[in-house]
Amino acid sequence: MSELVADNVIAASSEILPNVGSITIYRKPKHRYWKRQANEIIQIVEEFSKSDFAHAMGTHGEMMFDAALPNVGFIPTGRKIRSYKGKVWTETKHDLDRVFERDGVGYGTEIKNTLDYIPREEMRIKVAMCEFLGLRPLFIVRMAPKNYVNEVQEAGGFTLIFKYQLYPFGQRVFANKVMDMLRLPIGCPDRIADGTCQRFLQWHSKHLP
Repeated sequence: MSELVADNVIAASSEILPNVGSITIYRKPKHRYWKRQANEIIQIVEEFSKSDFAHAMGTHGEMMFDAALPNVGFIPTGRKIRSYKGKVWTETKHDLDRVFERDGVGYGTEIKNTLDYIPREEMRIKVAMCEFLGLRPLFIVRMAPKNYVNEVQEAGGFTLIFKYQLYPFGQRVFANKVMDMLRLPIGCPDRIADGTCQRFLQWHSKHLP
């Protein structure tokens, strides 16, 4: 992008994103009314960047999988976990979103309903927590790079990718607006697709002790 700007193929402008920081708007150099469109983009990004909305997104993602995974036999047995079967994690202040169990196997689970990847250092801490507590790591995320997936797999765990950021119920109109203007991978489904949980079940069945 920087090279295209330097070659004057496209133009760029850094704009203020209230209460967040700044945002870079890229455009065709001959686009006459870009400022109006930029203001619309800024307004939308500011709306979904608010802390209350971000918290609602995280809670909604957890609730969706709390409802979906028991349908294929994975039962949530703990929330915000730092201890498991007598062992207590004290090395950091992190916790695990959930513990799901099936067939005598426990999964230390992290659920990330975000557009961006989970920070690599955080992922590694959660993997270390699972190893210490005697759990298999399970990362339920919108998307993850292959090196993340491989690292979790090498630790005996699984990465369940659901591809689209899940907007809370009642936000379908706003979700459609964001998709139309920003082309972001988001959705507002009523439930998690059966195939998503089946992928985890199939992996679990192949890796039973």
